[in-house]
Amino acid sequence: MARTESKLIELGTEATDFSLIEPKNNKYVSLSSHKSDKATLILFMCNHCPFVIHINDVLSKFAKEYVPKGLSIIAINSNDVENYPEDSPENMIRLSNKYDFNFPYLFDETQTIAKEYGATCTPDFFLFDGDLKLRYRGQFDDSRPGNNEEVTGKDLKAAVDSLLNNENPNPIQKPSVGCGIKWK
Repeated sequence: MARTESKLIELGTEATDFSLIEPKNNKYVSLSSHKSDKATLILFMCNHCPFVIHINDVLSKFAKEYVPKGLSIIAINSNDVENYPEDSPENMIRLSNKYDFNFPYLFDETQTIAKEYGATCTPDFFLFDGDLKLRYRGQFDDSRPGNNEEVTGKDLKAAVDSLLNNENPNPIQKPSVGCGIKWK
């Protein structure tokens, strides 16, 4: 399990629109059609990464708490499924069903969107305001597999709470840590 930190791209960076397939419904979802006028979270994740598996339960609860408050969430899997078949679209459907995700989990087969966003690891979080300007790029919380820290999502929750209250999140942000994206 190679530890990779997320790249802290510049706050204020504008989100790039995309349209990707959601294997669960076999339909395309675009950022422009799924964004919130308050806060939109784009999350790069995959099925097999121990860092993602470590947070999935709490991530699902987080989504169920915050989507009704106005947060839009889009998860994206950009891993190379030829060399990492556990990240296949079929397994994406299984994972989404297992954790009862209430957000689309999209497949970036060409890896173009991960590159556009500067995603480097799974999980990698990008939180945008209603104008799709980046306001947070950092960790879910301090918990990692094996460090005995409770998974709470406190860092991301604080950032989302700020945006939902029309405030800017604290600009001092810790990078996410996870497995490196599996590039082709």
